[in-house]
Amino acid sequence: MRITVDIKDESLDELSRITGQDKKSPAVAFAVSEYIKREKAREFGKLLREGAFDYPATNDEVERGQG
Repeated sequence: MRITVDIKDESLDELSRITGQDKKSPAVAFAVSEYIKREKAREFGKLLREGAFDYPATNDEVERGQG
């Protein structure tokens, strides 16, 4: 999908440096993808901390590969 977004040149330059992408579109696509992954991981961690998942194995069993 194509969209038009106003982003400061300095921000795009920094984004290119951080992502290692020379072209703007791949750098922005990479950044968006990484942001989404991190937000999903953060939400998953929150659900784990809140006890949303009920695992019958103990933490020690999981770490030993028995769970």
